[in-house]
Amino acid sequence: MQTVLVVDDEKSIRDSIKMILEYEKYAVAFAENGMKALASVKDQPVDAMLLDIKMTGMDGIEVLKEMRNKHADIPVVMISGHGTIETAVEATKLGAFDYLSKPLDRDKLLVTVRNALNQKRLAAEISKIREHETILGDSPKVRQILSLIQRVGPTESRILITGESGTGKELIAKAIHKASKRASMPLVEVNCAAIPSELIESEMFGHEKGSFTGATAQRIGKFQQADGGTIFLDEVGDMSLQAQAKVLRVLEEGKIERVGGDKIISVDVRVIVATNKNLREEIKKETFREDLYHRLNVIPIHVPLLRERREDIPILAKAFVEETCARNGFALKTLSDQVVAALGNMEWSGNVRELRNIVERLVIMTQGNFIASPNLETLSLAPGGGIDDLVQTSKTFQDFKDRAEAAFIKHQLDLHNWNVSKTAEALEMERSHLYTKIKKYGLEREGKDEVVLRD
Repeated sequence: MQTVLVVDDEKSIRDSIKMILEYEKYAVAFAENGMKALASVKDQPVDAMLLDIKMTGMDGIEVLKEMRNKHADIPVVMISGHGTIETAVEATKLGAFDYLSKPLDRDKLLVTVRNALNQKRLAAEISKIREHETILGDSPKVRQILSLIQRVGPTESRILITGESGTGKELIAKAIHKASKRASMPLVEVNCAAIPSELIESEMFGHEKGSFTGATAQRIGKFQQADGGTIFLDEVGDMSLQAQAKVLRVLEEGKIERVGGDKIISVDVRVIVATNKNLREEIKKETFREDLYHRLNVIPIHVPLLRERREDIPILAKAFVEETCARNGFALKTLSDQVVAALGNMEWSGNVRELRNIVERLVIMTQGNFIASPNLETLSLAPGGGIDDLVQTSKTFQDFKDRAEAAFIKHQLDLHNWNVSKTAEALEMERSHLYTKIKKYGLEREGKDEVVLRD
């Protein structure tokens, strides 16, 4: 039974809410002021809070701030009297789930409480998934990486993670930090490719007020933010040579200097970097410093392509289904063996990231709780999908055209419920020609025991 804590200094309001909620099988706890409310949250499990704004002593806004700081997982619904709507709206900006106006409407109260409790449940499910957010899989290559993480995590060694985009380099960096002695300290991430070259030094090392146009205040850089913890430099191969020189100094001396400043600041930071580039080739092209490469490449970890560990695809797909369902408030859906097999046969040029996107698309687009046999090829050709798969796996231009045409025709047939006349009209094609194409490509209606073509 879920418990709702009602915080209001008017007994009549508390009694009224109690009667409504208990009739709907909720457990109800009470507090007549803010201090008792905060004490109640510490002393007993609370799933949601109904909190009056205007109370003697500690008011609802103060209680809300304390709840956001110390019990952020508990949704708080504010109760506002007449004339305090503006305050209630402001409370939602401070993190309140919603607000209700007095006099309370029974139906609105129940809907709001139900939504708040659902949010808490979904947040808990997503949190549970993310607790186990690591390198999922049981293939030999994944087991080798996990073993290496456990061995090098507790050390102070620098790590160079290599692998194509979407393979999971960031997850490995997080796992290493979690396994380190610095796990209780910050893990600060910097995407070197996402920061303009003229700003990357400011981003990493900070700057002093007035050091350049737009520097209206002092900025603490990422290295200083990570002091005592770990800094993860993603896409380090995209860093400018000037920034590389400063990073090299940090590695050699453990010191930084803000842009526009002359003060030397000592930092104690473990460095993990990742790149999808071949840094040895970048050294030959003189776009990456060789001395920095040797400083970073103490423990190399290479992340395999998804198609090099296909046995992990069913595990990953199941996890992504669960994650998508939890995030969207869906009942848990299931992938058929046919779908899992089809996923296992795709090329995955976008690696794990592409698999996550397609599984999410399957979950969102499929009605019902069983994902039987969707048109995976069409999904992979959708915007944001893996059209590169088709390009890379087609042996000839004619092969590419045939496969693309087959996917498009099947998609149109599905859209028109396999009504050949309507599909042919949409394609501006003769019915006889469409029949020929269906036979040529061996197209079948999915989820049916036999193909039913209707005119």
